[in-house]
Amino acid sequence: MRVVVSGGGTGGHIYPALALINEIKKHHSDVEFLYIGTDNGLEHNIVKRANIPFKSVEISGFKRKLSLENVKTITRFLKAVSLSKRYLREFQADVVIGTGGYVCGPVVYAASKMKIPTVIHEQNSLPGITNKFLSRYVDKVAICFEEARKYFPDNKVVLTGNPRASEVMGQNGEKGRQSLGLDIEKKSVLIFGGSRGAKAINDAVLQMIPLLEDKPYQVVYVTGEVHYDKVIQELNTLNQTSHVIIKPFIHNMPEVLAAVDLIVSRAGATSLAEITALGLPSILIPSPYVTANHQEVNARSLSDHDAAIMVKENELNSKMLLSLIDDLLLNENKLIEMKKASKNLGIPDASSRLYKVLKEISK
Repeated sequence: MRVVVSGGGTGGHIYPALALINEIKKHHSDVEFLYIGTDNGLEHNIVKRANIPFKSVEISGFKRKLSLENVKTITRFLKAVSLSKRYLREFQADVVIGTGGYVCGPVVYAASKMKIPTVIHEQNSLPGITNKFLSRYVDKVAICFEEARKYFPDNKVVLTGNPRASEVMGQNGEKGRQSLGLDIEKKSVLIFGGSRGAKAINDAVLQMIPLLEDKPYQVVYVTGEVHYDKVIQELNTLNQTSHVIIKPFIHNMPEVLAAVDLIVSRAGATSLAEITALGLPSILIPSPYVTANHQEVNARSLSDHDAAIMVKENELNSKMLLSLIDDLLLNENKLIEMKKASKNLGIPDASSRLYKVLKEISK
């Protein structure tokens, strides 16, 4: 079996692809993979570190306003389609899956024109322009949220969930607690603004820290590597940080997620897949800086089902955040109810579901 995977730009498109690759390997020890991405995207380094053969094309996204750059984008797209066809012929692909990002456009389109079975995977509740375009040509559209179904041809849609969810299942929470020095007897909250951190969340947490000293729960605060030095410098002036565990980044996130009782985070699709797979209650602060405000739509997919509390960034402040954390961690019944609601939305077997879709169309 020869599988071509394409996805890039952000970790939210790349890590689900890698999780799917790991799932396929469980079923086919002799499977061969080719990953097609771009040289300037995160996938260039991440995929190569995973020792997966990698080819690149040059592509960019359309501007929302009319511009000369869109003419260049069309030219790049056509060249990338031609190059993708060459890669697919040389590799003799049996099936192609796109997991999101501009690079999927020419790769998956080329495969469909060559009559190679194709699937696109949409992680968000509000699909991007590339997947909307590709849905007309592919065999199947795999979604993670029911809210995304209405944007695609209904006869092609399959609810699979996000393969990253499968990777957090069965994680050892004890290892996560030990790695951070958490007290097993106390509840804990993880505050995490994404791999690069989020200034608005950091600002609220900095003002909140002096108020945490006498709380009966633990706080793990991940600043993001970009913000870490500045945050530590500001906290040193407070001299009140012994009750907060502060990290620039967490590399064993699945283990840590399995160890905590509540998470405060952005509303990226991959994070929400992990949160719901574990049945974690959450306070979600969607980034307002993403395309079409899709993180807010993601967050509402949980908050509308009482599986999370959504706070808009422009409404966020330290007192509100502390009040929400208190209301959940100091109210066992509310925490349990939200945990159940979160679990009900989770799809922990997402990897195997998506693998079955690939297997079905490649027969």
